[in-house]
Amino acid sequence: MNKNIYKLIIWDFDGVIADSEKIWLENRKKFFNERFGVNWDFEKINRLFGGQADKTKRDTLLKMGYPTNDKFWEDVLQMDTQYMEKYGLEVMPGVMDILKNNQIKQCIATGGILSKTLMKLKAINFGDIIPKENIFTVDLVEKGKPEPDLFLYAAKAMGEKPENTVVIEDSIAGMTAGLKAKMTVIAFLGSKMYQNQEYIDKVKSLGVAKICFDMQEVKQFLQI
Repeated sequence: MNKNIYKLIIWDFDGVIADSEKIWLENRKKFFNERFGVNWDFEKINRLFGGQADKTKRDTLLKMGYPTNDKFWEDVLQMDTQYMEKYGLEVMPGVMDILKNNQIKQCIATGGILSKTLMKLKAINFGDIIPKENIFTVDLVEKGKPEPDLFLYAAKAMGEKPENTVVIEDSIAGMTAGLKAKMTVIAFLGSKMYQNQEYIDKVKSLGVAKICFDMQEVKQFLQI
Protein backbone atom coordinates (compact mmCIF):
# COMPACT_ATOMS: atom_id res chain seq x y z
CA MET A 1 0.00 0.00 0.00
CA ASN A 2 1.08 3.58 -0.45
CA LYS A 3 2.93 4.66 2.68
CA ASN A 4 1.14 8.03 2.62
CA ILE A 5 -2.11 6.34 3.60
CA TYR A 6 -0.80 5.90 7.14
CA LYS A 7 -1.02 9.02 9.26
CA LEU A 8 -1.12 7.43 12.71
CA ILE A 9 0.39 4.40 14.45
CA ILE A 10 -1.50 3.08 17.47
CA TRP A 11 0.72 0.88 19.60
CA ASP A 12 -0.40 -1.72 22.05
CA PHE A 13 2.07 -1.92 24.94
CA ASP A 14 2.24 -5.41 26.41
CA GLY A 15 3.76 -7.88 23.98
CA VAL A 16 4.57 -5.13 21.46
CA ILE A 17 6.57 -2.28 23.00
CA ALA A 18 7.68 -4.53 25.86
CA ASP A 19 7.70 -8.32 26.08
CA SER A 20 5.41 -8.14 29.11
CA GLU A 21 2.14 -9.83 28.13
CA LYS A 22 3.59 -13.21 29.12
CA ILE A 23 4.51 -11.80 32.55
CA TRP A 24 1.03 -10.51 33.34
CA LEU A 25 -0.59 -13.75 32.14
CA GLU A 26 1.78 -15.80 34.28
CA ASN A 27 0.89 -13.60 37.25
CA ARG A 28 -2.83 -14.07 36.53
CA LYS A 29 -2.34 -17.82 36.35
CA LYS A 30 -0.71 -17.92 39.79
CA PHE A 31 -3.20 -15.50 41.31
CA PHE A 32 -6.37 -17.04 39.89
CA ASN A 33 -5.30 -20.59 40.74
CA GLU A 34 -4.59 -19.56 44.33
CA ARG A 35 -7.75 -17.51 44.85
CA PHE A 36 -10.19 -19.79 43.03
CA GLY A 37 -8.64 -23.16 43.90
CA VAL A 38 -8.35 -24.12 40.23
CA ASN A 39 -5.43 -25.50 38.21
CA TRP A 40 -5.51 -23.52 34.98
CA ASP A 41 -2.38 -23.77 32.85
CA PHE A 42 -0.79 -20.93 30.91
CA GLU A 43 -2.43 -22.00 27.65
CA LYS A 44 -5.90 -21.73 29.18
CA ILE A 45 -5.14 -18.38 30.80
CA ASN A 46 -3.89 -17.03 27.48
CA ARG A 47 -6.89 -18.38 25.59
CA LEU A 48 -9.40 -16.93 28.06
CA PHE A 49 -7.75 -13.66 29.01
CA GLY A 50 -4.93 -12.82 26.57
CA GLY A 51 -4.97 -9.18 25.50
CA GLN A 52 -7.92 -8.28 27.72
CA ALA A 53 -7.98 -5.36 30.10
CA ASP A 54 -8.44 -6.35 33.73
CA LYS A 55 -11.95 -4.85 33.63
CA THR A 56 -12.74 -7.25 30.77
CA LYS A 57 -11.10 -10.14 32.65
CA ARG A 58 -13.38 -9.26 35.55
CA ASP A 59 -16.46 -9.65 33.34
CA THR A 60 -15.11 -12.90 31.87
CA LEU A 61 -14.53 -14.36 35.33
CA LEU A 62 -18.01 -13.36 36.45
CA LYS A 63 -19.54 -15.15 33.46
CA MET A 64 -17.51 -18.22 34.44
CA GLY A 65 -18.93 -18.12 37.97
CA TYR A 66 -15.97 -16.42 39.68
CA PRO A 67 -17.10 -13.00 40.98
CA THR A 68 -14.38 -10.59 42.10
CA ASN A 69 -14.29 -7.28 43.95
CA ASP A 70 -12.12 -4.17 43.85
CA LYS A 71 -9.77 -5.54 46.53
CA PHE A 72 -9.12 -8.59 44.34
CA TRP A 73 -7.93 -6.37 41.46
CA GLU A 74 -5.94 -4.12 43.78
CA ASP A 75 -4.05 -7.24 44.86
CA VAL A 76 -3.50 -8.18 41.20
CA LEU A 77 -2.06 -4.73 40.51
CA GLN A 78 0.18 -4.98 43.55
CA MET A 79 1.55 -8.28 42.28
CA ASP A 80 2.42 -6.72 38.92
CA THR A 81 3.90 -3.61 40.56
CA GLN A 82 6.18 -5.70 42.75
CA TYR A 83 7.38 -7.59 39.68
CA MET A 84 8.25 -4.38 37.83
CA GLU A 85 10.03 -2.92 40.85
CA LYS A 86 12.14 -6.07 41.21
CA TYR A 87 12.82 -7.06 37.60
CA GLY A 88 11.83 -4.18 35.32
CA LEU A 89 10.56 -4.95 31.81
CA GLU A 90 12.24 -6.00 28.57
CA VAL A 91 11.87 -3.64 25.61
CA MET A 92 11.23 -5.22 22.23
CA PRO A 93 14.36 -4.88 20.05
CA GLY A 94 14.03 -2.23 17.36
CA VAL A 95 10.90 -0.56 18.72
CA MET A 96 12.74 2.66 19.54
CA ASP A 97 13.78 3.14 15.91
CA ILE A 98 10.12 3.45 14.96
CA LEU A 99 8.97 5.45 17.99
CA LYS A 100 11.60 8.12 17.33
CA ASN A 101 10.32 8.67 13.78
CA ASN A 102 8.56 12.04 13.80
CA GLN A 103 7.22 11.76 10.25
CA ILE A 104 4.11 9.93 11.47
CA LYS A 105 1.86 10.47 14.49
CA GLN A 106 2.20 7.81 17.19
CA CYS A 107 0.33 6.93 20.36
CA ILE A 108 -0.26 4.07 22.77
CA ALA A 109 -3.69 2.53 23.35
CA THR A 110 -3.49 -0.16 26.00
CA GLY A 111 -5.85 -2.26 28.05
CA GLY A 112 -3.98 -1.23 31.19
CA ILE A 113 -5.14 1.59 33.44
CA LEU A 114 -3.22 4.88 33.27
CA SER A 115 -1.37 4.54 36.58
CA LYS A 116 -0.05 1.10 35.69
CA THR A 117 0.81 2.16 32.14
CA LEU A 118 2.92 5.03 33.47
CA MET A 119 4.68 2.58 35.77
CA LYS A 120 5.39 0.30 32.81
CA LEU A 121 6.84 3.18 30.78
CA LYS A 122 9.03 4.09 33.76
CA ALA A 123 10.16 0.46 34.05
CA ILE A 124 11.55 0.57 30.51
CA ASN A 125 13.03 4.07 30.92
CA PHE A 126 10.99 5.54 28.08
CA GLY A 127 10.78 8.98 29.65
CA ASP A 128 8.87 11.31 27.33
CA ILE A 129 9.33 9.33 24.10
CA ILE A 130 5.53 9.05 24.07
CA PRO A 131 4.04 12.15 25.75
CA LYS A 132 1.35 11.53 28.35
CA GLU A 133 -1.32 13.14 26.17
CA ASN A 134 -0.63 10.43 23.55
CA ILE A 135 -1.29 7.59 25.98
CA PHE A 136 -4.83 6.20 25.92
CA THR A 137 -5.91 3.64 28.49
CA VAL A 138 -8.92 1.46 29.09
CA ASP A 139 -10.25 3.72 31.85
CA LEU A 140 -11.20 6.24 29.12
CA VAL A 141 -13.84 4.01 27.53
CA GLU A 142 -16.74 1.83 28.56
CA LYS A 143 -15.57 -1.35 26.83
CA GLY A 144 -12.04 -2.61 26.42
CA LYS A 145 -10.57 -4.87 23.74
CA PRO A 146 -11.81 -6.87 21.81
CA GLU A 147 -14.27 -3.99 21.31
CA PRO A 148 -12.97 -1.10 19.16
CA ASP A 149 -13.84 1.73 21.57
CA LEU A 150 -10.30 2.51 22.74
CA PHE A 151 -8.76 2.57 19.26
CA LEU A 152 -11.53 4.77 17.93
CA TYR A 153 -11.14 7.10 20.92
CA ALA A 154 -7.37 7.31 20.36
CA ALA A 155 -7.65 8.01 16.64
CA LYS A 156 -10.22 10.76 17.21
CA ALA A 157 -8.07 12.33 19.93
CA MET A 158 -5.05 12.23 17.61
CA GLY A 159 -7.07 13.84 14.81
CA GLU A 160 -6.93 10.97 12.33
CA LYS A 161 -9.44 8.75 10.57
CA PRO A 162 -9.56 4.96 11.12
CA GLU A 163 -8.73 4.30 7.45
CA ASN A 164 -5.45 6.22 7.88
CA THR A 165 -4.52 4.44 11.08
CA VAL A 166 -2.40 1.33 11.61
CA VAL A 167 -2.66 -0.70 14.82
CA ILE A 168 0.25 -2.82 16.06
CA GLU A 169 -1.06 -5.62 18.25
CA ASP A 170 -0.01 -9.03 19.56
CA SER A 171 -3.22 -10.47 21.01
CA ILE A 172 -6.30 -11.85 19.32
CA ALA A 173 -8.43 -9.47 21.40
CA GLY A 174 -6.39 -6.46 20.31
CA MET A 175 -6.30 -7.45 16.66
CA THR A 176 -10.05 -8.03 16.72
CA ALA A 177 -10.55 -4.56 18.19
CA GLY A 178 -8.40 -3.00 15.46
CA LEU A 179 -10.30 -4.79 12.71
CA LYS A 180 -13.65 -3.77 14.23
CA ALA A 181 -12.39 -0.18 14.20
CA LYS A 182 -11.76 -0.54 10.42
CA MET A 183 -8.05 0.12 10.87
CA THR A 184 -5.07 -1.61 9.26
CA VAL A 185 -3.79 -4.22 11.72
CA ILE A 186 -0.23 -5.48 12.01
CA ALA A 187 0.04 -8.68 14.04
CA PHE A 188 3.33 -8.41 15.92
CA LEU A 189 4.46 -11.86 17.05
CA GLY A 190 7.91 -10.98 18.37
CA SER A 191 7.30 -12.68 21.71
CA LYS A 192 8.21 -16.37 21.78
CA MET A 193 4.86 -17.19 23.39
CA TYR A 194 3.19 -16.47 20.04
CA GLN A 195 5.64 -18.25 17.78
CA ASN A 196 3.75 -21.47 17.33
CA GLN A 197 1.72 -22.60 14.34
CA GLU A 198 -1.58 -22.85 16.23
CA TYR A 199 -1.45 -19.18 17.23
CA ILE A 200 -0.20 -18.06 13.83
CA ASP A 201 -3.12 -19.88 12.21
CA LYS A 202 -5.56 -18.11 14.54
CA VAL A 203 -4.05 -14.76 13.58
CA LYS A 204 -4.21 -15.57 9.87
CA SER A 205 -7.87 -16.52 10.21
CA LEU A 206 -8.65 -12.97 11.37
CA GLY A 207 -7.45 -11.50 8.09
CA VAL A 208 -4.89 -9.02 9.44
CA ALA A 209 -2.92 -6.99 6.92
CA LYS A 210 0.53 -8.22 7.94
CA ILE A 211 2.19 -10.64 10.37
CA CYS A 212 5.60 -9.47 11.63
CA PHE A 213 8.08 -11.27 13.84
CA ASP A 214 10.46 -8.35 14.41
CA MET A 215 10.38 -4.57 14.26
CA GLN A 216 12.41 -4.45 11.04
CA GLU A 217 9.50 -6.17 9.28
CA VAL A 218 7.16 -3.57 10.80
CA LYS A 219 9.36 -0.74 9.45
CA GLN A 220 9.42 -2.31 6.01
CA PHE A 221 5.64 -2.66 5.93
CA LEU A 222 5.16 0.95 7.00
CA GLN A 223 7.91 2.15 4.66
CA ILE A 224 9.37 4.49 7.29
